[in-house]
Amino acid sequence: MKPTLHKGQLIRWNDNRGFGFIQPDDGSQEVFLHITALKDVNRRPQVGDFVCYQLTASKDGKVRAFNASIEEVKSKSLSSAVPNKSISRTVDKSLSLVLNTLLLSLLPGLGSIHLALTTGNPIPLILYPVMSFITFGLYADDKSRAQEGRWRRQENTLHLCEFMGGWLGAFVAQQKLHHKSSKVSYQVVFWVIAILHIVFWLDWLFFGKALINLFFSIASRG
Repeated sequence: MKPTLHKGQLIRWNDNRGFGFIQPDDGSQEVFLHITALKDVNRRPQVGDFVCYQLTASKDGKVRAFNASIEEVKSKSLSSAVPNKSISRTVDKSLSLVLNTLLLSLLPGLGSIHLALTTGNPIPLILYPVMSFITFGLYADDKSRAQEGRWRRQENTLHLCEFMGGWLGAFVAQQKLHHKSSKVSYQVVFWVIAILHIVFWLDWLFFGKALINLFFSIASRG
């Protein structure tokens, strides 16, 4: 079986002693990194570097990284041969993020505009961008807290903001900040919220609110 490759950000580094700690992208406990665990790099690690690594347990039972590499820093020959490769990947990721965000926001955007024009209710049209901005900020703050070892934002708080219309901002934050994007249990709840929003506007635009009326009918009977 192929060893699992993990990714995280270097949040502490003692260059004199040659060790530091990685904060994994999934928000789990910090991982010890020794300079000898880094392979094929041409510079010393720095706080803020993103590190790819595998996990092993030391004799005292503590988790530590091995077979690690600093992201975008490979061997000297590779970095000199393809100097623009990392820039190309960054552009591709940015374009992919923009496209995916536009696709996800298509139905909510059209539905909100239709609602505002037909009923005069602009609340969803205002709520989506405002809550997305707030939720993105909460994600950024939560990642900063994780890196600094401070108390984290409760996941229920983040999910509530997503449900209130901030799920698009959460999607962008997950992809851009690499935060909460690897935790399966969190992703399940997030996508349930996103799908509920999409289905609501799909029903509003194309099915004459049939699903909405069915839901309230079942709820009233219960």
